[in-house]
Amino acid sequence: MSWLEKLLPPKIQQTDPKDRRAVPEGLWIKCPACESVLYKTDLEQNQNVCPTCSHHHRIGARARLNFFLDNEGRYEIGQEVLPVDALKFKDSRKYPERLKEALENTGETDALVVMGGSVLGIGLVAACFEFEFMGGSMGSVVGERFARGVQAAIDQKVPFVCFTATGGARMQEGLLSLMQMAKTNASLTHLAKKGLPYISVLTDPTMGGVSAGFAFLGDVVMAEPKALIGFAGPRVIESTVRVKLPEGFQRAEFLQTKGAVDLICDRRELRATIANTLAMLTRQSADAVG
Repeated sequence: MSWLEKLLPPKIQQTDPKDRRAVPEGLWIKCPACESVLYKTDLEQNQNVCPTCSHHHRIGARARLNFFLDNEGRYEIGQEVLPVDALKFKDSRKYPERLKEALENTGETDALVVMGGSVLGIGLVAACFEFEFMGGSMGSVVGERFARGVQAAIDQKVPFVCFTATGGARMQEGLLSLMQMAKTNASLTHLAKKGLPYISVLTDPTMGGVSAGFAFLGDVVMAEPKALIGFAGPRVIESTVRVKLPEGFQRAEFLQTKGAVDLICDRRELRATIANTLAMLTRQSADAVG
């Protein structure tokens, strides 16, 4: 018997290392803002907003829509539209390989999910980007689903809401991707002519061709706190204009001071805020909002 075993009380027994249970990975998340260690389930129930410092973690498209839309009457739009490799594009990997990997990682067939439904009794169509699908990049499928969502809103005479979380155009589709800027903007012009509201909600990040296109065309442009919003990266801009840019110039708060963003809203309050805004824009009774 070793000297350590002699010192230990008789009731304390050492556990065989083989029998020790390892803590499953992914149960805890460290907040990048305040460094608090958060239980993943609690964070998800709080809409991926840190309960300590209110830092907005990124959230998936379906999770966001589940929190945002009323439970009853939901239906998906454009899910049958699937991507194709029209250009036979290959960089370090083939485009179909990247699509397959994105499908396996997210369960989505492309970077935009569009659903019809209601928010606190206000009928609408909502589109939401899935950033984990190839950086939320906008290709032909994203443009087509967006256009079909807008058309569904026109057919039903209801507002259209879009949550952006994207790096911009999808390089693997070349010019076909860039053409989606014109396509989506034309759809929104049709929506505006029908007198139906469009609310754009900018989340972290909203960059590239989407920010240069329909993201800022909303009748009301909202943003989540500290969301990264811009077109090109700061280093590219500084090297182009050769001017030292102010700190945080691509954050939602800075853009609000310049008039590019109308309202910054906490994710947990977006549902009620958008419902009230739409009630005013569509001249509905406040009772409809609940």
